[in-house]
Amino acid sequence: MMTDHIPSAALAAFQAGGVIPAHPLALTAERKLDEARQIALSRYYLDAGVTGMAVGVHTTQFEIRDHGLFRPVLEMAAEQAREWSDTPRFMIAGAVGDTAQAVREAQVARDLGYHAVLLSLAGREGTDAELIAHCREVSQVLPLIGFYLQTSMGGPVLSEAFWRGFAEIDNVVGIKMAPFDRYRTIDVVRAVVAAGREEEITLYTGNDDHIVADLLTPFEVMRGGKPVTVRIKGGLLGHWAVWTRAAVLMMERLKALDPAAPIDPAWLALDARTTDANSAFFDAANGYQGVIAGIHEVLHRQGLLAGTWCLNPAEAMGPGQGEKISRVYADYPDLNDDAFIRENLPRWLSP
Repeated sequence: MMTDHIPSAALAAFQAGGVIPAHPLALTAERKLDEARQIALSRYYLDAGVTGMAVGVHTTQFEIRDHGLFRPVLEMAAEQAREWSDTPRFMIAGAVGDTAQAVREAQVARDLGYHAVLLSLAGREGTDAELIAHCREVSQVLPLIGFYLQTSMGGPVLSEAFWRGFAEIDNVVGIKMAPFDRYRTIDVVRAVVAAGREEEITLYTGNDDHIVADLLTPFEVMRGGKPVTVRIKGGLLGHWAVWTRAAVLMMERLKALDPAAPIDPAWLALDARTTDANSAFFDAANGYQGVIAGIHEVLHRQGLLAGTWCLNPAEAMGPGQGEKISRVYADYPDLNDDAFIRENLPRWLSP
């Protein structure tokens, strides 16, 4: 794999698993880039103790490409990762579109010092072989993180055979599993084991509806008549764009667990509470209509964003979503990190 460009500490942290938020986009009321708050968001994540950041992904709004913001937004996050913290972070850039576009975006990311590409196949059609060829070409620019996006967000249904072929691409370092579907999540795990790459490809959950349970589960897969146990090491999540410090602290506690010990039912209760919170943030009741605006709403309440504006004026919170966010705030006060933000916000917003 082409990993010589990645600081060893950042690569080791990614492989060990951690919290990687999908970075939102800060806008003014005129729907222009709010540079001060965009920088503040990156500083928030870095000070929260994240393993890395994913920029130019769905939570950043795919429309940045239509507004000339792809490179500037990636550049700002990369600059903060270098200058705000002494700890190397694993930096991931989103890439979309046909092969030519995805390659160009990967080249931009490489030039800006990013370490890997989260490659979306949303909107693409083709046979397994054609999709794998597309992925392989992008992998020649930067290491790949596969992305199984849920169908309600435009992701295609991808077969276990596709994922085995994908896992056999030499320059794949990870897979984000976000189909919001138990069957399809297991397809990916089985494919990685079948390809013999479970030690080289790090699995991250993107299942925002099942975060804690994904991180607790030992996936046992048979290969050659013998069981192989695989674990999801971390999360690359839009959900973790908010209440991020609390997520980092939770992840530290989870990683300290004895994997051979029985699971305390309190962890399963936390999984249910986290899923309930996610249903509010992502507007599950309205078919994820307000998924990005809901994240913005939480960040706005905390003072990190000036409003909930999206590049697409039609993208806004769904009916009743604000009330549901208020409810989960009241029901789960231990899950937010408002005090951490209040303490640090003036520093993050400083020039």
